[in-house]
Amino acid sequence: MTQLTKSSLKFTLISECNVSNARTGVMNLTHYNVETPVFMPVGTQGTLKGILPDQLEQIDCQIILANAYHLGVRPGPDLLKKAGGLHKFMNWNRALLTDSGGFQMVSLLKLAKITEKGVKFKSPYGADDCMLTPEESIRIQNAIGADIIMQLDDVIATNITGSRVEESTFRTSRWLDRCLVAHERPHDQAIFPIVQGAIDERLRLISTQLHMEKDVKGYALGGLSGGESKNIFWKMVLLSSKILPKEKPRYVMGVGFALDIVICCALGIDMFDCVFPTRTARFGCALIPSGQINLKLNKYKFDFQPIDNECKCSTCKRYTRAYLHSIIPMQAVACHLLTIHNLYFQISLMRSIRESIKRNMFPQFVKEFISKVYSHRPVSKWVTEALKAVNINLEVV
Repeated sequence: MTQLTKSSLKFTLISECNVSNARTGVMNLTHYNVETPVFMPVGTQGTLKGILPDQLEQIDCQIILANAYHLGVRPGPDLLKKAGGLHKFMNWNRALLTDSGGFQMVSLLKLAKITEKGVKFKSPYGADDCMLTPEESIRIQNAIGADIIMQLDDVIATNITGSRVEESTFRTSRWLDRCLVAHERPHDQAIFPIVQGAIDERLRLISTQLHMEKDVKGYALGGLSGGESKNIFWKMVLLSSKILPKEKPRYVMGVGFALDIVICCALGIDMFDCVFPTRTARFGCALIPSGQINLKLNKYKFDFQPIDNECKCSTCKRYTRAYLHSIIPMQAVACHLLTIHNLYFQISLMRSIRESIKRNMFPQFVKEFISKVYSHRPVSKWVTEALKAVNINLEVV
């Protein structure tokens, strides 16, 4: 599917669900053409823990995410620019998206001081303090050379209320203007604004509308999946997705649970990322259609079936649960095998979602998926309500 494109991003809708807001399409990017909906594994510092770039290609991973803040600190933009960008530096031939560093305002809050100019970080690596401004974030991302780059946004925790929410919402919009001016590679790097507003519907709507006024190739929804209730989460997603233009991709940041992805696809979202599949592999957990299993538990000591009988990944073809249970203390090998499985699971899920939309069978796919997740318990109320909001009624067979 590789091909070079004259525009940094061209999005083509292929099929739309005739019941819900789900759709499938193709993003023609500089380095690769990416099918949507798509999940992006996270390689924060230019590498995914437990798996090599060529193995990612073998499981048909089309795009990965890296982090501008961490790469900006180490190895730094000057080295990356000299190397010809992160694609060449890490030997990755497909698409790449970079997060701007805004999330670190939450994850590294104790090390950060936020002002209108930008955010000043105390380096977690013991180096000198660094000032990450919108302009510097774009400079770093231009050096990295990702196909899609993100504006620097003023990110706050979802439990924050009061004037700080409004401040971050409008500051994010002001920073977007600065990012657009600083962007030196619009011909081969598409910049996405990030909708903020925490869980305030009014501010979320304002942020969405302000970003829609800009000449951009797609949109991201930020500040979610950070501990807010699922009932609030899906409403914030739908609020923005139903007014964003259909001809541009929509990206919900930090979403990686299979259930959340399926729901968000029904709400009209095209792109997702999360550390969850790789991080949970490092804890000895494997993803399966009903959720996940913890292979560290003794009950798997004599379990000689694969992780998932239906899975076609190389781990499931060659190894049993009992074997994986026995090697989990040897973390490097176990992490590698479970990471391959978990990413294969996630990528296969996205492929199934796309195919169901193309065949006009997405509602049926959703119902079958939900029946596996909730095979031994009642369906969560938020799931029922979210799907009903886009005309998928779980009570109707």
